Amino acid sequence: MILVTGGAGFIGSNIAAALAARGEEVVVCDRLRAGPKWRNLATTLVAEFVAPEDLWSWLGRSPPVSAIVHMGAVSSTTETDGDRAVQTNISLSLSLWEWAARKEVPLIYASSAATYGDGSAGFDDDPSPARLATLRPLNLYGWSKHAFDRRVADLVARGRPRPPQWAGLKFFNVYGPGEDHKGAMVSVVKVKTEEILAGRPATLFRSHRSEIPDGHQARDFVWIKDCVDVVLWLLDTPAVSGLFNVGTGRARTYLDLVHAVFAALNRPAEIQFIDTPAHLRGQYQYFTEARLERLRAAGYAKPFTSLEEGVARYVRDHLVPAHEARQR
Repeated sequence: MILVTGGAGFIGSNIAAALAARGEEVVVCDRLRAGPKWRNLATTLVAEFVAPEDLWSWLGRSPPVSAIVHMGAVSSTTETDGDRAVQTNISLSLSLWEWAARKEVPLIYASSAATYGDGSAGFDDDPSPARLATLRPLNLYGWSKHAFDRRVADLVARGRPRPPQWAGLKFFNVYGPGEDHKGAMVSVVKVKTEEILAGRPATLFRSHRSEIPDGHQARDFVWIKDCVDVVLWLLDTPAVSGLFNVGTGRARTYLDLVHAVFAALNRPAEIQFIDTPAHLRGQYQYFTEARLERLRAAGYAKPFTSLEEGVARYVRDHLVPAHEARQR
C-alpha cells in the first residue's frame, strides 16, 4: 500500500494513476473541495481517501505502508501566508520524514526548481549543506521548499535517523493533464492554448532585461509523464537516495513553447507582448535549466520528452477535446 499525499493534485494524481495502473493499492491524502479536482481521480482505483487532518490517526491504524510519495504542498508561487506555508511545506514534511525513518518506510517528496531563485547560483542539485546554503529563493513557496531540503541535508549530515530510501525531487516547469483545478497556477501551455482557441493572440511577457529579447526568457519545461516515470523508477530502485532535479536538461524559450502550441493546433503564429506585472518582476526567473548529471549517475537512463512532442500530446489529446466538449 502506497500513500500519496496531494494525490488529487496535478503531479500527485498522475502518480496515483500510474501506481494504480500497475496494481498498487493507492491511498490518497488530499482535499477535493468544490471544483474539478475530483476529475483527476475519476478513472483511478483508489483504495482509500484520507483527509489531511486525519492523516496521523490513519497512519496509526493503517495496514503497513510500503512507501510515501509526498506531493502535498502549498504550491502557489504567489502565496503570502507564511504560517500556512511553514505548517504545510516544512512542519508536515518533517513529521512525515520522522515517521518514515521510525517505521523504515521509503519517502519520496516534492521539492521545486523555485529553490534556485534567480539561477545566479546555478542549477546543480548537490545536496550538501554547504551547496544548499548558497541558494536564494525569490518567493515564499520556493523558500519553504528550500528550508525543508536544507533540514533534510542537515539531518543526513548529522547522521540522524532517516528513511531507508529518501528522494527530494526538484521539479522544473511541469505541464500536462490534471492541472485544471490550479487556477492562476496552471501551466503556460494550457493558458496559451486557451487564448488561441478563444481566437486571441498568444500573449507573452516583455523582457525587462536589455540583454534578453522579448520572448527569450527560458524555462526547463517538463512533461508530466516524465516526472511520473522518475518517481516510479525511484520506487523500483530502493538503493537510490538523494536530491534530484527533474527536468529535461534543456531550457527552451517561451517563444519556442508558443510556436509549439500553434504547431499542435495547426495555426499560424500570432503573438502579442505585454509588460510583466510590476509586482512579479522582482521574483521573475529569466532562465531555468535542470542539471541531470546526478540523476543520470544514479542510473536513470530514460530520455525526456521534447517540448514539441509533449506540447503536441497535451494540446491534441487533452486540451482540444476538453475545449470542444465545453462548446457543445
